[in-house]
Amino acid sequence: MRRADLAGHRRHRFGSTSETMDQLELALEEEEIAEAKIEPPAPPDTAAEPKNKPKRKPLPDRLPRNEEVLSPGDACGECGGTLKTLGEDITEELEYVPGRFVVNRFVRPRMACPCCEAICQAPLPSRPIERGRPGPGLLAHVLVNKYADHNLLLIGDLSRFYYR
Repeated sequence: MRRADLAGHRRHRFGSTSETMDQLELALEEEEIAEAKIEPPAPPDTAAEPKNKPKRKPLPDRLPRNEEVLSPGDACGECGGTLKTLGEDITEELEYVPGRFVVNRFVRPRMACPCCEAICQAPLPSRPIERGRPGPGLLAHVLVNKYADHNLLLIGDLSRFYYR
């Protein structure tokens, strides 16, 4: 029980003063002091794990991949200086081409201008679900199949009703 819970419980049940609640509060303080004396466990070693570790499983390696590099250009938009590559962001999108699945990889290099110290990167193309993995072809395939399956079930039910 925490202090806020204890205070709310005390007001609700006994009014503003109560000896039993005061005793509970003293016991709570003693527990907190005892917990403070115990040394907290050492934090896990975060140096081994990257900060931005992906939460999702990667798309299977067996799927064919189409790679597209989206570059912001070779010259800085502000001062016109040449850009140097700092790193890159890779976004994978699962797409459905009739009869097979394909992974579209969008590679976006991060570029920096040594003159004005500006950093630029090309934007991602518009996507049907922001930060989602399905591509527009996959979503269209799923929606059409759901509609078609529903109609087939409906037609099957109607044919059974009319052809008896």
